[in-house]
Amino acid sequence: MVVSAMVHPLHEKTADLLVGYCVAVAPGDLVAIQAATPALPLARAVTRAVLRAGGRPLLRLEDPQFLADVLELAGDAYYDSAPIVELEEARRIDARVRLAAPTNSRALQGADKGRLARLARRAQPVQELMLSRTRWVGTLYPTESAAQDAGMSLDDFERFVYGAMFVFDDDPVARWGELRALQARLIERLAPADEVRLRGPETDLRLSVKGRTWINSDGRRNMPSGEVFTGPIEDSAEGVIAFDLPSSVGGTVVRGVRLRFEAGRVVEANADEGEDLLRAQLDTDPGARYLGEIGIGTNERISRPILNTLFDEKIGGTVHLALGRSYPESGGQNASAIHWDLITDLRRGGELLLDGEPFQRDGRFLT
Repeated sequence: MVVSAMVHPLHEKTADLLVGYCVAVAPGDLVAIQAATPALPLARAVTRAVLRAGGRPLLRLEDPQFLADVLELAGDAYYDSAPIVELEEARRIDARVRLAAPTNSRALQGADKGRLARLARRAQPVQELMLSRTRWVGTLYPTESAAQDAGMSLDDFERFVYGAMFVFDDDPVARWGELRALQARLIERLAPADEVRLRGPETDLRLSVKGRTWINSDGRRNMPSGEVFTGPIEDSAEGVIAFDLPSSVGGTVVRGVRLRFEAGRVVEANADEGEDLLRAQLDTDPGARYLGEIGIGTNERISRPILNTLFDEKIGGTVHLALGRSYPESGGQNASAIHWDLITDLRRGGELLLDGEPFQRDGRFLT
């Protein structure tokens, strides 16, 4: 009998949450575990949790340098090729667990932004297939690099990350159930609304959500989660908005994004930092200039930004808008190779109105 090395109890509890709650692995399920190599300790715990559930784990390791090599060396034949292997895998798997583990968030700072956009277009069919037919969850494995971006020591960052997932609570699943119930009450107020209006510094934006479905995001896809979201009517956004939290895409930090919309389309865009990436993202394809999502953050355990969208968009008191692809379950119809969440912090003097009635002010819900 082979005796395995001990798995860290924190990793084991996190893996049980990801496998049992987030993607609900059942006997016979084929489960892809897509892990950056620094996340191997958690990947092993997830693999063991899948096996205990009777599933069939399929481990896929990603070296942080692979993407940089592709962007540097791949020619047109690569970018123009169909991702046939990835598509076949997406057709066959039942669930996917993705473990991100950044080692250098600036590694792609100098990468060609046009190539990044082409790479996103190549992956688009795979992403659409995953979204439509598999159970999936993405999470973050704490690393020194991510801790530095957050301005924390690694120990403090680990407490922050796992705390936001409720892993330190006696019953994490019960805690996610409590948040689900809170968000269900918010959706009761949001569902009948036709118009959402955002007002704040440099911001006055109206958009329609009439007939669209608000989704209760309770940790089953993103871990951590804590948001309600929907897909706006594609041609409805009118006005201006400023996003005061920074964003990182492919290693490039973008700050101070300001957009102006007409008939749902971005017609004017600028940024204090990273404007070249902003413009490249908008030029990815026609759908990249339209909104695919509006989301409202509710996770009070995430009280400050850490330059990671998975966490920052869930901050209680923030609202995010995503340029590009809609989530079909919301009723959104926008198609794009990108889905880029940009975040504005209502705690800094903003408000959200539903059909003219205040719903949230200074980050606090009024209903």
